[in-house]
Amino acid sequence: MSEYQYYEFQAIDRPLTGEETGELRSVSTRARITPTSFVNEYAWGRFKGDEDAWMEKYFDAFLYLANWGTRVLKLRLPSRLLEVKAAEKYVAGDSAFVREKSGKVILSFVSEDEEGGEWVEAEGLLSSLIPVRAELTRGDLRALYLGWLLCAQNGEFDDEDTEPPVPPGFGQLSASLKSLAGFLRIDDDLLHIAAGTSGRLDDGGFKREEIKAWVARLPPSEKEEVLASLIVDIDRSPVTQLLQRFLEERAGGAVATPVARRTVGELLRAAETYAEERRRIKAEKSAGENARREQEALIAREKYLDGIAGREPKLWSEVEGLIATRQPKRYDQAVKLLVDLRDLAQHDSRSAGFNLKLEAIRDAHSGKLTFIDRLKKAGL
Repeated sequence: MSEYQYYEFQAIDRPLTGEETGELRSVSTRARITPTSFVNEYAWGRFKGDEDAWMEKYFDAFLYLANWGTRVLKLRLPSRLLEVKAAEKYVAGDSAFVREKSGKVILSFVSEDEEGGEWVEAEGLLSSLIPVRAELTRGDLRALYLGWLLCAQNGEFDDEDTEPPVPPGFGQLSASLKSLAGFLRIDDDLLHIAAGTSGRLDDGGFKREEIKAWVARLPPSEKEEVLASLIVDIDRSPVTQLLQRFLEERAGGAVATPVARRTVGELLRAAETYAEERRRIKAEKSAGENARREQEALIAREKYLDGIAGREPKLWSEVEGLIATRQPKRYDQAVKLLVDLRDLAQHDSRSAGFNLKLEAIRDAHSGKLTFIDRLKKAGL
C-alpha cells in the first residue's frame, strides 16, 4: 500500500492576512492555500510545517489522516470561552488532551488503528467536524466527554478511575458529534452505555424578540465594544461570550439532579455485556428469519411439486432429450429436472422406481463425464 497523508487547517474566527498566507506558502509550494484554509496531501515526502505552532498562530481547526490508521483533530478556542481547568477534567490522557497558549485553549483528539486504517474520504471531513467547536463555545461539553471515552476505551485510565460528569444530551448527539465519535472510532456499545445516565438537553432554541429584550438591558458601552470587535477585528468571540451569558441567565441557576458516577471498569464491562446481549438478540432474530425463509421455501417447493405431479413420463423424456444435446447448459437443465423427479418420487413414496430409472440413465450415458460429474454434485 502506498503512503497517503492528508493535512487540513481552517481559520474560523478571522481570515489570515496576506503576510500570513505568504508565510504558509514559503513552507509549501503545492498546497491549496486561501485566507481561511491550508490543505495538502502527500503520497511521498512530508509536511514541513509545525502543526502545533500553526494552531497557536494561524488556525482554529486541524485535521490529519494517514492511511496507516492515524487520525487527529485539533480545535482552538479562546480561553475565555472554554476554561482549561474545565477541559482537563475530561481530556487528560494520551488520546485526548488540552493545552493553553497565549490566551488560547487547544484541544487534541488522536485515534490510532494498529491493524492499519481503512480508506476514508478526507475531503470535506473537517467541515463536518468544525460545528463541534461552536458547540463547545456555547458550553456544550459533550465533545470533551467523547475524548474521555476515547481514552477509557484505549486503556489509558485505571479501572477504578471515576468518570467525569456526563453532559446533558449525550444520548442526543448532534450530527457533528456523531461524526466526531465515528472519526475517533469510539465503540457504539460504549457510547450507548455512557449515555445511560445523561439527562435531556435543552434544545437551546430562543426567539429573536427574547434576545432583543435581553440585549436592550446591556450597558451601551458593552454593546459598542462587541460591535467594534465584529467590524474592526472580525472577532466573533465577544458575541459568543454574550450568548453564553444569555443561556446561563435564562437557565436561572437550575441545579441538575446529582447522578452517581461510574468507574472506567464498570463502563467497559457494561459495554461488553450490552454488546454480547445485542449480538445474541441479533443471532436469534437472524435464526428466526432463516427459519421463516426456509418454511416459505418448503411451502413453495411443495406447491411446485403438486403442480408437476402426473407429468413424470414427459419429464423423463425431456431429460433424455437434454442429455442427448451434449451441451453443458442442457446438462444443468436435465439435472434440475432429475432433482424435481427425485423429490416428487419421495413425496409420493415412489423412490424405488426413480432410482431404477436414474441408474439406467447413468449406465446409458456413463461416457459423458461432464454430465456424470453434475449428477454427483447434485447428490444424484
